[in-house]
Amino acid sequence: MLIVKEILDTNLKGAILVCRESCRQLLRAPNGGSIINVGSVIASIGNTGQSVYGASKAGLQGFTRSLSRELGARNIRVNCVEPGFIDGGGMTDLLGQGQRDE
Repeated sequence: MLIVKEILDTNLKGAILVCRESCRQLLRAPNGGSIINVGSVIASIGNTGQSVYGASKAGLQGFTRSLSRELGARNIRVNCVEPGFIDGGGMTDLLGQGQRDE
């Protein structure tokens, strides 16, 4: 269960806490600002063996959408970029060739 907590704390809770602190500064800024969260394509398509990771990133999607609605009127943009697989750092080492090709 520890790995589940670590994934959720890193990918979802961490983003929420950073956004909360950032908002305090951005709400005082005369021209607003931008928040960019880093999601993953796995949030939208899912992937075998990554259910907790996918859930954490899907939660980040929902959080980003809601925060965008909350802060948009205050001239603060909130977006989430969602890259696909990145070849490097061991991230794709365990994927089969079919998954890599896809």
